[in-house]
Amino acid sequence: MPIINVTMTKEEGGATKEQKEQLARELTDAFVKVIGRGEKTCVVTINEVDTDNYAIGGETISNIRNK
Repeated sequence: MPIINVTMTKEEGGATKEQKEQLARELTDAFVKVIGRGEKTCVVTINEVDTDNYAIGGETISNIRNK
């Protein structure tokens, strides 16, 4: 069973339900197109991380963007 994990920052309220559904559909379609299997069993997980909980170089994304 293929599992595709997506982690992205949560911006301005995060992705809508519709956007997440489209992302899951299109990632599944791309997997099937490239790998040739998984249409019925492909699992897509979407993690939205608050910018206060994501850091680069020891500094949160929130602080970086506020500069």
